[in-house]
Amino acid sequence: MVLKLVKILIFPGFSFLAIYGMFLEYLDRKIYARIQNRMGPPWYQPLADFLKLLGKEIIIPADSNKKMFKILPIVSLAAVASAFVYIPVFGNTSSAFFEGDLIIVLYLMTITTICMFLAGWYSRGVYATIGSVRTLTQMFAYEVPLFMALLAPALIAKTWSITGMTAFYEEHPRYILINIPALFVALISGQGKLERAPFDSPEAETEIVSGVFVEYSGRLLAFFKLSVDCELVLVASLISAIFLPIMTDIAVLDFVIYLLKTIGILIIFSLMRSIMARFRIDQVVKICWRYLTPIATVQIIINLLIRGLLTL
Repeated sequence: MVLKLVKILIFPGFSFLAIYGMFLEYLDRKIYARIQNRMGPPWYQPLADFLKLLGKEIIIPADSNKKMFKILPIVSLAAVASAFVYIPVFGNTSSAFFEGDLIIVLYLMTITTICMFLAGWYSRGVYATIGSVRTLTQMFAYEVPLFMALLAPALIAKTWSITGMTAFYEEHPRYILINIPALFVALISGQGKLERAPFDSPEAETEIVSGVFVEYSGRLLAFFKLSVDCELVLVASLISAIFLPIMTDIAVLDFVIYLLKTIGILIIFSLMRSIMARFRIDQVVKICWRYLTPIATVQIIINLLIRGLLTL
């Protein structure tokens, strides 16, 4: 029981998730700055920003739903932390796994986006409301191709468990190449899930200030920002576990490989953020439904055919 609590709360649970999330935020900002020929922030900047926000005054808009306004950042952070316990960090086994945990992770990932939508909606501010509508619209665009891309490899592995999928592709590495189109879709739609450029129209600081977060301050904003950092770790870890199941069965070495894989995915995300301009929300919907969803659909059809051949 004590060991399980340590895994959930400390490593590889919430404490590791929060620290690694801040590190990836620093690395992302550093890469982004270097591409623009700037120095970028020091390594401790994300932690300093978080601690500073904890000490700031909380200002709640008079017309807002105060209970929802306060509870949504906590729910968002809790959803991300709960989903992370099902992701293998070292080895091919997560802290808590069962048949069907992939569905739970996808469900919990949706909760974070819903929390952001509700945060903007219940803030009652003009900019926050516009940001919340854009958040929900973008969710309807990227979720279908993202979920299809993440579920497609499960068809060949014949399991809905992330741990089971990782173990299967570790034993049958040649099947990894089949899922390359799904990996491509997952990376692009994952960028949309994280609302990073060029899919950052829900925040769009040059248009609607900070979108759904415009009315938030103090520790409530700190928890939302930490939730965003942790969600970056979650998405990168999920993609690496499903599409890059590289294992050695040596715990320390597997953990190092996990760090390298997630940092590699972050670099791809950072490059996309650096070299592309922001899409309009209608362009986001068009890209997801006209291009990404058909690719994910073809991937599912191919995987179903391969699954049928494997059962012969």
